[in-house]
Amino acid sequence: MIRTHLDKIASVTRNLRLNRQVTLTEQIEARPGAVVVGRIRGEKSVYNQLEDVHGRMSVLHDGDVIAGALGHRNALQGYEGLMPQSVAVGDALHLLNMGGVIGSAVSGSPDVGAPFEVEVLGQVLLFPEFGSRVGQPAFIDSAAVKGQPDAKRVPVIYIAGTCMNAGKTHAACALVRRLSQEGLRVGGAKLTGVSLLRDVLSMRDYGAEAVLDFTDAGVACTDASSSGRIARVILSELAARDVDVIIAETGDGIMGEYGVQSILTDSELQEWGKVHILCANDPVGVAGAVAHFREAFGLQVDVVTGPATDNRVGTRFVEALGLPAANARSNARQLGDIVLGKLRPHFAASHAV
Repeated sequence: MIRTHLDKIASVTRNLRLNRQVTLTEQIEARPGAVVVGRIRGEKSVYNQLEDVHGRMSVLHDGDVIAGALGHRNALQGYEGLMPQSVAVGDALHLLNMGGVIGSAVSGSPDVGAPFEVEVLGQVLLFPEFGSRVGQPAFIDSAAVKGQPDAKRVPVIYIAGTCMNAGKTHAACALVRRLSQEGLRVGGAKLTGVSLLRDVLSMRDYGAEAVLDFTDAGVACTDASSSGRIARVILSELAARDVDVIIAETGDGIMGEYGVQSILTDSELQEWGKVHILCANDPVGVAGAVAHFREAFGLQVDVVTGPATDNRVGTRFVEALGLPAANARSNARQLGDIVLGKLRPHFAASHAV
């Protein structure tokens, strides 16, 4: 066992509430969510920050010792990285995202440059029994939320997109604010993607009463095998926190590899869903996604937003498809009003909505 000082603690580890001083073991259990410590090698001028457990970004420098978690990533506009099959002290892995997910990078976007190399120093040990000198290997599912299967079901607004950076979080925040102004207690959720606090913290900044994402449920990066289970955990936990409605953002796109499809084809999860919002970058994306919703998921898009609605050129196209269009940045109130109109039939008469 080795005692080590951490320069930075990544947000992906937040369930564990690590201290700066940690104890490491050289025997590393290479499975998703294992909390490992590594030393940053090299300097970068782009995509060079790490998000801490409070959501604050700090610049990484050569030699920084960080705590992160093993996992994978499949980002079209970021890195593709694999979960390593085995990990030993001294191995050179890569920092796959700003939330602290560590794996083996195999490709990336030119916009983010080559990933930081991370020299593995060991796996964090936890000592759950006071006074015990026998440590347990740390994983981010320790202290994760488990779900509340008996929680009452509340209406869910699902926000999906054609790709990352299609305006999903802008839409989520606009709706949180608008629905909160109507006196509703709003829950905010991020159901799929790779670990990062930023999006759910933005929802909280706009007025969400409670927020959760898949890392709160013990997952560093979702996929088709995990996303449905994790979504049920998150939605039931938020419902148990006495919210009236949940705004659930799905990270990446409806054809991506983070498991959005598993959520949109899950009959139980769709019983929660009352409104489906599509975020798209361009008219072709709108047309393709609307058709894909219908053909692959058996679902109807209720409203379109995102860059495709930035001006009347795009909104005319959407409206020609027979769908309402509202831009979350320039006309957030209109988007909120459309969604409120869709929600009203699902609320009890006691709600002033």
